[in-house]
Amino acid sequence: MTVPTPTCYRHPSRPTYVSCSRCGRPICPDCMTSAAVGQQCPECVNEGRQSVRQARTHFGGRIAKGSPVTYTLIAVNLVMFVLQHTSAQMQQDLVLWPPGVAVYGQYYRLVTSAFLHYGLAHIVFNMWALWAVGPQLEQWLGRLRFGVLYALSGLGGAVLVYLLSPLNSGTAGASGAIFGLFGATFVLFRRLQLQVRGIALLIVINLVITFVLPAVSSQSISWQGHVGGLVTGTLVAAVFAYIPARQRLLALISVTTVLLVLFVGLVLLRTQQLQTMYGMIPG
Repeated sequence: MTVPTPTCYRHPSRPTYVSCSRCGRPICPDCMTSAAVGQQCPECVNEGRQSVRQARTHFGGRIAKGSPVTYTLIAVNLVMFVLQHTSAQMQQDLVLWPPGVAVYGQYYRLVTSAFLHYGLAHIVFNMWALWAVGPQLEQWLGRLRFGVLYALSGLGGAVLVYLLSPLNSGTAGASGAIFGLFGATFVLFRRLQLQVRGIALLIVINLVITFVLPAVSSQSISWQGHVGGLVTGTLVAAVFAYIPARQRLLALISVTTVLLVLFVGLVLLRTQQLQTMYGMIPG
């Protein structure tokens, strides 16, 4: 009895006496890939790659090239800067103006104001800072948690501006989110037992500028946005840094929910106060 010569399962016209060491199917030289033991077919190689867990950082971020969230945020801010300076009405409609929120119900200003900037120096400093600290944080935390950190920090700064800034002021800038990233960098450095002197000095210098510069010049700086962002970013990063790995998703959901509920409550309380002040609600 003649035993037929095996042929490659992917190329039936090619005889072969080599088989995949994983599934046992015959494969020709063009289809085989060297493995730790024997040769494997393309399907088994792909299955093996999918089953290998991707390496992660100490804080759960995936070790991968690029920082798409950081560079997307920079791009969005730059585009908004160009649009803002081609339309004065756009700037007027999107900055954080407390009466616009309280009287006209324009709550979107709490978000849109974080993507507008007053002047070239303003956006250059903020985007440089985002470029300097954003990629490292994005790598450490992962894209989702980095995005949440940035968003909550920016919103935390906007809420404090709404609570404490002068009523007729128009506030704009990504500084609240940037200060949140500064605070997060400090927390993660401490968690990894790295030298924190540099980032601590950076935070102190920027806080001094925040409070001193308006007092000695005509420039206006929103200390409320800076402090609100710094406090929020520090708290969020502390949760991400010290929570056990198996509870990372729960921590993400919990800190986001708690802060959003807190922010909404504070905004509604302030809105009621301002509406009473403007006579919209009887005192």
